[in-house]
Amino acid sequence: MNNLPVVRIDKARKVYHMGKVEVLALQTINLNVSRGEFLSIMGPSGCGKSTLMHMIGCLDRPTEGHIFLDEVDVDELDDNSLADIRNKKVGFVFQTFNLLPKLNAIENVELPLIYAGLGFDERRKKAADLLEMVGLKERAFHRPTELSGGQSQRVAIARALANGPSILLADEPTGNLDSRTGDEIIRLFKELNDRGITMIIVTHDQDIANQSKRIVRLKDGLVIADEKTRV
Repeated sequence: MNNLPVVRIDKARKVYHMGKVEVLALQTINLNVSRGEFLSIMGPSGCGKSTLMHMIGCLDRPTEGHIFLDEVDVDELDDNSLADIRNKKVGFVFQTFNLLPKLNAIENVELPLIYAGLGFDERRKKAADLLEMVGLKERAFHRPTELSGGQSQRVAIARALANGPSILLADEPTGNLDSRTGDEIIRLFKELNDRGITMIIVTHDQDIANQSKRIVRLKDGLVIADEKTRV
């Protein structure tokens, strides 16, 4: 595992302005994530978990402090450069899957590849390979309404992997799934982690978090615990 952190958070603080009211979402956060780690972020609702994930994924910027991805200070990048990092370095998986209902599975996976400029034959082959990797080769031409929740999440994971990101961010990825299907998704995450992808998941589920290699706990916008698991 490379000693240089793939994510480095240095004194990051986030304040939202709701009219004249300031809402402190994150107090001063310092956190390093090494390349190849499998990290869970836990804490009660409103503790800053999603805010932290959005900042790591370059969807939001800290009010103070710095976020480094591969030692690049993302706060110094313009919007185009941030979008480029999101497309190439980071993959996102959400609780609600976020699949386009009018597209079938393989077309949903192809979307990031279209934005990346790949031609039809190249992107179709890559999307098919990704669906096979997540165990959905036979469902490639089914639309989301024809897929189970677990299958939809696998399509979403394949799409998140389309541009070969080094970091996969998952926000409550098992929240809409039954426990057996959720376990299958976590097993898939473990397989991806074994391939070298850095995994960061937000979860309320202690059993899910226990299957990661490290748990960071937040409360009131602060890191209150950072512990290795027995995995």
